Parts: sequence; C-alpha cells; structure tokens
Amino acid sequence: MDRLRPRNRPVFFGFTNAEIEKMEKLLKDSGEESLGKEFCQRLTKSFNRSSGRAGKPVIKWTEIQSWFQTRLPEPPEVPKNKLTHTNGLVSKEGIIRDPSELEFEARSSKDGAWYDVEKFLAHRFLSTGEAEVRVRFVGFGAEEDEWVNIKDAVRERSVPLENTECSNLKVGDPVLCFQERRDQAIYYDAHVLEIQRKMHDIRGCRCLFLIRYDHDNSEEKVRLRRLCRSPRS
Repeated sequence: MDRLRPRNRPVFFGFTNAEIEKMEKLLKDSGEESLGKEFCQRLTKSFNRSSGRAGKPVIKWTEIQSWFQTRLPEPPEVPKNKLTHTNGLVSKEGIIRDPSELEFEARSSKDGAWYDVEKFLAHRFLSTGEAEVRVRFVGFGAEEDEWVNIKDAVRERSVPLENTECSNLKVGDPVLCFQERRDQAIYYDAHVLEIQRKMHDIRGCRCLFLIRYDHDNSEEKVRLRRLCRSPRS
C-alpha cells in the first residue's frame, strides 16, 4: 500500500494589496500567534466584510493561515532525541525506546486525517500546560507544516494489516482506514462494526469489514488491504 498521504489544497492568490499589508503587519506583531485558527477566523471575517472585497471571492480562514505559514521563518530542527512526549516511546515493559528508530504519524487539524511525519521541527507548551509539536509531513513543503497536540495528534506510525492477521481483527477494534473518494485518498481513524469472513484465495484475504469512520460516523465496507493497525496492537 502506498503510504504517501496526499492533501490537495489549492493555493490562494486573490488577496488585495491592502489585505497583504495588513497581514504583513500582523505577522510582524504577532508572529506564530497568527497561525491560530481563531486568529485567522477573526481576520477572515474582517476581510470578507470590508468594502475592498466587494465583488471578489470569499476568503477562507485556511487560506489566510496558509499565507502566514509560508512566511514565518523556518524554525530550528529539534533532534528526535529531544522530543518531549512518550507516544510510542515506552514499551509495555517500561523500557524507553530510541526515538530515532521509530516512525510517527500526526493528525492534521485541517482535515482530521493522519499523515506520515517526516520530521519534528519545534515544540512548545501552551498556557494550559499541554504540549504541541510542529511537524513536517512526508511529501509536503513548509507551507503545510502544522502545530499539533502531542498527546492527541501524534503517535507511532500505523502499519498495514497482513493477510495472515485477518483472524486477529475483532468487532470493535480500532483501525486506520484508507478512504478513497473522487477528490481525495487519505487515512482516517475508524472502528470495525461487522466482519464477513470469507475463504482466502491466491489473491489473499477476501473478507469484508464494515467500518465506521470516527470523524463523521459514515460507514463503509472495505477489504483488509485498506486497513492499518497500531504497531503495538
């Protein structure tokens, strides 16, 4: 299975000169605060209501966020052995594992899907005490870098299920499912609702799995080849 997870997001070039001047000033004054969702949403509402946008396309907050992302200075790379979270770093026996030997995936706040992490760029602690890490996704440039919650949105990379592992799947098990749609093909968390066991043949597992996606509760019947599991399950 191809583990590259494409995200098709059109680049927006329709900002007016006045909007660009405003964003450049905000970038200088606010820095990384300008990447926040609420910050971008407030600015989007302000732009869309202004007389200068009359007759022009409506701006989306993600387009403003992307503009700021491409103009922030590149943060220094944080060595993997300095990563301050333990998602996948502690074995069941309590032994701390070497992060350089592991691969990670992170959930994008833009679409809720999981993507492979190329590297961790920086980390920070919020006023709430929660930690975030800035990630670079495999196959994407700096304009797609994101700050994600370490506890909830970073984990050791899932692995595709093999034909021989079919019998290990049970109703209720969590899985990562490759969702194929006309306009996208990405990975989402899901749970197994029902299993139709079938005889395997030369092509491998022929069983059907009814899964429910966690992000929108939609259901779909899929083959084993579209499912991944946690490497520790």
